[in-house]
Parts: sequence; structure tokens; C-alpha cells
Amino acid sequence: MSVALAGASSDTEADSTGSIVPVDDSRPGPLRRLWPDIRPYRRALYTGAVLSALGMVSDLLLPVLTARIVDGPISRRDFGAIWSPLVLVIVLSVFSTAASWLRRWIIAKPAAQLEVHLRAKLFRRLQILSVGVHDGLESGQLTSRAITDMSTLRRFFAFVAPSLVALTVTLVAGVLILFGFAWQIGLVELLIAVPLVLLALRFEQEYGRASRRAQDQSGDLATTVEESAQGIRVLKAFGRGPWFGRRFEWQARDLQRLELVKVGLAARLWTALNTLAGLGIAAALAIGCYLLTVNAMTLGTLIAGITLVTYLQWPIIGLGFLLAESNQARTAAERYWEIIDTPVEITDPVHPAPVPRPLRGELRFESVRFRFPDAERDLLHDISLRIRPGETVAVVGATGSGKSALLGLVPRLFDVSGGLGGSDVTDVSDGSVTIDGVDIRSLRLTDLRAIVSVAFEDPVLFSASVRENITLGYPDATTEQVRAALEVACATQFVDDLPWGLRTRIGEQGLSLSGGQRQRLALARAVLDRQRHTGGHLVVLDDPLSALDVTTEELVQARLHAALDGATVLLVAHRPSTAAWADRVAVLDGGRIIADGPHERLLETCPRYRELMGGEVDAEPAAHGG
Repeated sequence: MSVALAGASSDTEADSTGSIVPVDDSRPGPLRRLWPDIRPYRRALYTGAVLSALGMVSDLLLPVLTARIVDGPISRRDFGAIWSPLVLVIVLSVFSTAASWLRRWIIAKPAAQLEVHLRAKLFRRLQILSVGVHDGLESGQLTSRAITDMSTLRRFFAFVAPSLVALTVTLVAGVLILFGFAWQIGLVELLIAVPLVLLALRFEQEYGRASRRAQDQSGDLATTVEESAQGIRVLKAFGRGPWFGRRFEWQARDLQRLELVKVGLAARLWTALNTLAGLGIAAALAIGCYLLTVNAMTLGTLIAGITLVTYLQWPIIGLGFLLAESNQARTAAERYWEIIDTPVEITDPVHPAPVPRPLRGELRFESVRFRFPDAERDLLHDISLRIRPGETVAVVGATGSGKSALLGLVPRLFDVSGGLGGSDVTDVSDGSVTIDGVDIRSLRLTDLRAIVSVAFEDPVLFSASVRENITLGYPDATTEQVRAALEVACATQFVDDLPWGLRTRIGEQGLSLSGGQRQRLALARAVLDRQRHTGGHLVVLDDPLSALDVTTEELVQARLHAALDGATVLLVAHRPSTAAWADRVAVLDGGRIIADGPHERLLETCPRYRELMGGEVDAEPAAHGG
């Protein structure tokens, strides 16, 4: 999560760029907003709360029976009369135990299902958020929100919320029973409730703030762990492992400090609750003994009153724990809604257009302007480029010139600046990207991405088998098709050498493979995706051969040329050999395309292109116009 988002307080949330915007105060609280998600499980939750309350109330009846036994059979020394109330005591005890067990049995599965539902909803939201939003998210923060926070919400609805209801019912019923036995003792317990409520309100505010800071810091700590694991090669190579270790320790100490703040707040509340409970017992004893000495109260009533006051200590003390858990849950819900409420910038149009049939594959950039959300100026402006059906065009430019951003516009990983997202396309003031004359913003995302195959310079592989990584876009591919794609990417040999061939799991991000091997698997994935299509099709290659040696690159290029026959290809090139493979080369400089033509002609006519390809630079920089 971005720094701003990670530090968001309870009265702010993050917008799509990671910045903080005020929360709409008219919204219900973060936990109440979960009601539509909870509704399917409400019967189990209600039943759990009722059973919990009935179990506690049955415990309250035990002192009543005790009073009857003391004032009845015991005072009359009639041992035979003790059996009826004693059997009732056993029945109430068994009922209380059974109610507790049944509550857990009824509520366990629905609570787990709710947790799965919320996690799935959060994950789906993350999948539809734009790449620009994800660039501002920290993986550790997302892990903390998807795992720890969802577990916190499950505990709240499975245990904390029903227990809060049960404790409230128990306290009210207990005080009423006390008033029925001895209104003086009942009045003492009622007076103790006043400072208890004030303490609880103050604790809720302070603990909520501390809980939010601690949960955010926990996410930062998780990010550090993930980064150190993923970057272990870099840390070892530069000898920065000890420094990263100290950084982790600093963050861990910050988390420790925040957790101790929470412990301190809880300790203050629990101390006050225990003190009030003790004072309540002392006051009840003093009043009860006095009333007993003046014959205004029976011994059985005094025992029942003291027993009730002692029993009510648990609801009072337990209230502190439940309030702490409630604040944790509220904070978890706030962090959950920050992701769910993040605006979706790139969505399907309201009235989608059909994919052109037959698809020829003509790709056009028309006066395209683009900037990243946090940027002060455009990265691309006035980009116009036509790629004919079946043509291969390479984009060449300096580092940071916007080549990858330009390619990312085709599958709508980004949108042209000012794009209308989910609306129908009516404003093209920021330019447009079209396929066969149809603005890609008017197509469903699934339809668009079904006709565009992509391979990135930084190959993204998943902790799965080689086959599962290659068939990511074509899960129904046959083994023959998979091996044909591997053959095109010159990856057959090293895949066969793996311990279990295509079934070998390659580990997180494929780090067990070399950079060239990862790139060839990613390229095979794009080639296999291409096999789903006949006729026109678009392939976007973001310098997918950069990690290959020259010999392998030449072999892959020759095979790619045959495999992508008939496809419209847009690729980023850094090497002259890759640029020479294309039919045309577009030179990107200063956010504009300054030259466009075959590789050999640009070497002769465009000094900037010769410079980018490693050739000599003319003395006249003004000749960049090509």
C-alpha cells in the first residue's frame, strides 16, 4: 500500500492514486456496511447470540436455586427436600454447557464461509483495479488486509458480536435479579455501571487509533519480509543483508511499541474493571451483612446476592476484552473498505461494441496523450501511429521514454489520459487507440484481451508448474500445442531437463530459473495464446528477448516470425537485431514519435535512432526530426 494509504486514519480513505480523501460521513460505520455480506449467514449468527445469552442466563439462575436451597431444605434441616432443586441445578449446568457447544458448532462454518467470501471479494476487487493503482500498493499491506484483517472480522462475527449481545443480556438480567433479591445490592451494581460506560467509551476511541496504527505497521513489516525474500540475491551481492536486518528490527520495535500502547490501554481498562468489580463485591458484602444482622435479609438471599455479584464480574471484565476485539474488527473493516472503495478506472463500457468480425488486426494510435496519475506532465503526447494488419512494428526509445506505457495502452493496462472508463466513448480529446477502427474503450475488457497476447520484458511467473504458467491464457491447450510453443521460444531443452518436465513447479516468481529461461517461458505463453486465434490477431511484446544471448535471440526471432505469421505485432526493441526483425521502427523521443520507417533507412536518416542503436551521433542534434 502506498505510504499515504498505509497511514490512513479512521476518518480518511485512499483514492485510486493512493492519496487520501475524506470519508463520506453519511456512510454507516465500517462494520455496519458489512451487513449485506453478513445477511446470508444471519440466522446462524442470531442463533449463536441467542444460545450464548441463554447459556449465561441459565448460569444466573443457579444463585437463585442456591438461595432456595439455603432458605428451604438447609434452614429446615430437611435433607430429603434438597433433591428437586439439586436436579434442577444439574439440568441448568448441562444446558449451559450444551448451549456453549452448540453455539460454536452452529456458527463455526458460516463464520468461515463469511471469511472466505470477504477475502474473495477483496481479491476480485484487486483484480479489476488498474495497473496504476497496483503500482502504488505494497504487497505486505495487501497480505495483511487479505489474511490477518479477514481473520479478525471472522472472530468478531463468530465470537465477539454474539458474546457482546450475551454479556449485555446477562448484565441486564443479573441486575434485575439482584433488584428482585435485594434492591440495595442491585443499586450498588447499577451505580458501578456508570463509570464503566464512561471508561468503555474513552477506551474505544483511544484503542481504535492505536489498533489502526499497529495494523498498518504490521503490513509494513510484512512488506519488508517479502521484499527481503524476493531480493535476497541483491542483498547478498551488495552485502546489505545486515542493514536490511536492522531495518526489519526497527520496524519490529515500532510494532512492539504500538502493541505495548494497546496493552497499556487494555491494562488500564481491565484494572479499572477489576477494581470496580471488587468494590461491588465489598459493597454487597457490607450491605448484605448489615441487612442480615437486622433481619432484613435471609442468609440464602445474601449468598445468592454475593454469588450474583461475583458471577457478574466476568461479564464486566469480559467487556474490556470484547471492546478491544471490537475495535480491532472495526479497524480491519476500515482497511477492507479502503480497498473496496478504491475507484475502478478501467471498466467495461455501458454499451459495449462487438469485436470486429472478421478481425483484420489494424492497430491505430490517434493523437494519444498519457500521463501517470501522480505525474505533473504527460509522458506521451500527440502519439499517432498506424500498424497495418499482419505488420510488425518496433518501438525504440531511451529508458523512461514511455515505450512500455505505450504498449500497455493496447490491452488497456492503462487508459489514455482522461479516458472515460465505464462510460461510452464520446470524448476523444486525449486521443484514442483503435482496432479495425473501433475504439478499444468501447470493447469489453474480456473481448479486448482475448484478441491481444502479451509478453513482458520482466517475465511474471507464478508458483505453479511450467505447464500451468504457459497455459495461463489458454488452459485447454493440448500437450502438443504447449510443446510447439516451447519449441518456438527455444525452451524445450531446458524444460525437458527439469526434474519433472512440464509438471515441475518453478517456485515463486520463477526465481529458480535464469532470466533467459523465465523470458522464454513468458514468450511461449504469448505464442500459445496466439494459437487460439485464426486470422487477425494482435501481439504485444515488451522487449521479451532482452535476457537472451545473441545466438538464441536469432533462433527465437526466426521461429517467432513463422509462429506469428498473420498477426499484427507491436514490440519494444533495444537491440539492433530486434529492431531489424520488424517491418518498421517507430522512434519515441520527448513523448512523441519523431521518426518512422524501416530499420536500414532510419540508420541512414535519423541521428537519434543511430544513437539509440549504438551508432555514431551526428554533430547536429537538430536533425532528430529524422
